[in-house]
Amino acid sequence: MPVRPLEPEDDRIQHKKAVLNGVTYHYLYGVPPSGSYKGTVFLIHGWPDLSFGWRYQIPMFMELGFRVVAPDMMGYGGTDAPECPPNPISMYGLKRASDDIAELAKQLGAEKIILGGHDWGGFVIWRVAQWYPQLVSHIFSVCTPYTAPHREYISLEQLADGPLPQFRYQIHLASGEVEKIVNDEQKIRQFLKGMYGAKGPNGEEAFDPCKGVIPENLPLIGESRILNGKVLDYYVREYSRHGVFGPCYWYRTRKSNWEEDLALLDKKVIHTPVLFIQATYDSVLKPEMAKNMDALLPNLTRGEVPSAHWALTQKPEEVNSLIRKWLEKEGVITKSLL
Repeated sequence: MPVRPLEPEDDRIQHKKAVLNGVTYHYLYGVPPSGSYKGTVFLIHGWPDLSFGWRYQIPMFMELGFRVVAPDMMGYGGTDAPECPPNPISMYGLKRASDDIAELAKQLGAEKIILGGHDWGGFVIWRVAQWYPQLVSHIFSVCTPYTAPHREYISLEQLADGPLPQFRYQIHLASGEVEKIVNDEQKIRQFLKGMYGAKGPNGEEAFDPCKGVIPENLPLIGESRILNGKVLDYYVREYSRHGVFGPCYWYRTRKSNWEEDLALLDKKVIHTPVLFIQATYDSVLKPEMAKNMDALLPNLTRGEVPSAHWALTQKPEEVNSLIRKWLEKEGVITKSLL
């Protein structure tokens, strides 16, 4: 039976706030109708998304008997967006995100969590499992392959000029130019529609992985099939709280993330059970990026869906089925619950 996705005003979930290491976070919170639950699942979104990007997965986990926690990450939606400077850019880094997730789990009394991520959220969950291995019982990543800590620093420019030319957009997002382009509610609406697959009348795109955001095309962008109606309105409202500068800060953290990662060089191998779901048509996180993960993830299960980057909402039934089967294989749920 297909899951009924969350609506912006949905009585199955609560919108909650928590102060985590001095920053106020907004998060979605759901429990099974019975009020009792067998475990806690944390779901971490990426760019340019929100906690609501998990709207097809949150009901599934609740139906399977789990408590679900999905935060808006730093700079997004109802969570604070501290400016940098005066704050250090590491506020938007992987270590800080890991610390805040661990703190939220502590406040909620969750000694163990299942941790899922997509896009930037995928990068976050790998580091949470390394900084807080006793907290995380299982990990699943949709689209985002595991990248181990490196002793040598590799800049965005080196990546884009070398093995990952499709990462050149990150240079644009880090430049400060995107905030100047996407600077009011209407432009946020056009930007989001374009990022979620909408095009102009002659196939014009709002985004090119090898370039970044294409400002002259934003006014031309039509409707998106996967982000529209009330859900699009919700995203526009949430992004209009702070604008896009907070989400763009994440792309300025490469060096600070590397510096903090140096403490993890002896923790490259993650022994936690892992599910990796590849979106076979992802134009940025391409399948070849994930081919060499097995040696560092000895408990890895692989799956794939015929989708572009937004697999969570483009192919929700396929994604959810892979997660359910993996949880069954791991003995977390039983077949009778499926």
